[in-house]
Order: sequence, then structure tokens, then C-alpha cells
Amino acid sequence: MDLTVYGGPDGILTGAEELIRSLEAEFSVTDPESGVSRLNAAGYGPVSPETAEVLETALALSARTDGAFDCTVYPVLRAWGFTTGEYRVPSQAELDSLLPLTDWRKITVSGGSVTFGEGQKIDFGGIAKGYAGDRLIALFREAGVTSALVNLGGNVQTLGTKPDGSLWRVAVKDPGGEGYAGIVETADRAVVTSGGYERYFEENGRTYVHILDPKTGFPASAGLLSVTVVGERGILCDGLSTALYVMGEERAAELYRGSGDFDMVLLTEDGRILLTEGLADCFTPAGDWADAEITVIRHDEN
Repeated sequence: MDLTVYGGPDGILTGAEELIRSLEAEFSVTDPESGVSRLNAAGYGPVSPETAEVLETALALSARTDGAFDCTVYPVLRAWGFTTGEYRVPSQAELDSLLPLTDWRKITVSGGSVTFGEGQKIDFGGIAKGYAGDRLIALFREAGVTSALVNLGGNVQTLGTKPDGSLWRVAVKDPGGEGYAGIVETADRAVVTSGGYERYFEENGRTYVHILDPKTGFPASAGLLSVTVVGERGILCDGLSTALYVMGEERAAELYRGSGDFDMVLLTEDGRILLTEGLADCFTPAGDWADAEITVIRHDEN
């Protein structure tokens, strides 16, 4: 966590840390006492307002992305060892037995209570940091802060501009090595990047990344190295960065053209950069990507 706040009352950063820790205690699937873990164990029951809000947003995002984002993929994710660190390649038979549990449509949220389909469990790993960033920005804004930057490891959110009035410069990591692939200049926006380079393991000469395709149960392999999503809501950008990585460039572009609440930068496996028109004047490629072919995706394209 890296929180930078200009101005604001005494203790604002202490309050921010307490907020983050309280959300971790509610959402962490590796903490058996967390609210999400207790819900996973029971399969139903009352939930906190925070869990209800994140789950409702996650389900809406699943509907919007045709299941490319699905927080019920947790049993499959656990089988691969990505939540425990005990990495392994599950057999097809094991995946076939777990995949029916991955179905966001089996979850109901009503009146502060949640009910899962039989055997289902959830994980907010693909969306919780975006929600935490939103909450932190709201905390700072309510305290009268007009300039702040929140970095939660791949999730960057900005409040206002820098104190001198200039835009924040947010680096997009080079997914293939050290340094940066580019810089996004922005203000009052979230900038969230997802990619297979974040967590992976190798076995028998093959690399397995932690972002799974909920439909197959295998690591996503849609031709992208990383996806950066820029928008007003961190929770949306967080979930979309995962979903778009699963969807690949064509489906990602189609979703963008039907939307109006985000922009994106796609880095492809064959070394190209695709960015949406809202970022055409505020993204600068860098490092090994400085001379990459750039394609601008526009809303009015067929």
C-alpha cells in the first residue's frame, strides 16, 4: 500500500489504514474468520453492507461481460493453488467436477442476505482492491482533501490533480520485464492493470497464469499480456481489467464500443498496443514498447 495525501486533517492516513484493514478482514478468503470465509462455509446468510455492495457489483459485471468475470470461480482457482501458493495443474476430470460451481447466475442477493448454489464459493480477489480504492478516495474527499494518490499494487486511484495543478503520471508496468510499457496522465480517475505476469507458475516447460477463464477453468489465453482500464470507479476498472484480459482484443473492443464508462490500454502478445480514443492524447508508450504499433479503438467504428 502506498498512500499519498496532500493536506487533510491529522490522522487521515491512520484512518485510511484502519479502513483497509477492516475491508481485508471482511473480504479475505485466506482468513477463516472473515465475513466472506464464513459465507463460503455456510453457503447462505446475512452479509455486511460492504459484502453486499461488492457482490452485487460483481454479479452485474458478470452479466455485462458474459461471465468473463465471475467471482464464483474460486473453487477452480483454489484447485490450481493460486490462493494457497501450492501450485499444481489439476486434471481435466477435477476441473470438470468443479466447473459447474462457476456460475454467477446461481447466486441471489436480497435484503442483506445471500444464497449460493450448492457447493459454490466466492473470491473478491479480482475486484476488492478497486472497491477499497473507491472507499479511500471517498474518505479523503469527505475530509476535505483535494489532492491524493492511492496505490494498492496494480490499482492506482487519483483524487484531483497534483498540488501544482498538473496531471498525475501513472506508469503501466512492462509485462515482459523491468521498467514501464507506458505512462497514463490523468486526474480523478482509477488506473488498474491486470496481467498474467502478476502471479504464475511453471510446470513441465509451460507457464500457467493466475487469471482463469471461468468457462474453461484454464488460465486465460486470449493473446493479451496486460490490460489497463481507466475510469471513475475503481471497482469497475478492477473487475473489467480481469474480464477484458479473458475476453481478448476483439471482444474487449466490442464491449468498449457499447460502453461509455471506461477507457483501456491493451498490450498484445505480438507486441502491439491498442488503446481507446479517450486515452489517445494521454498515454505515452515507453521502454521496450516505445516504438510499438499503436491502434486507436473508437466508439464509432463498426
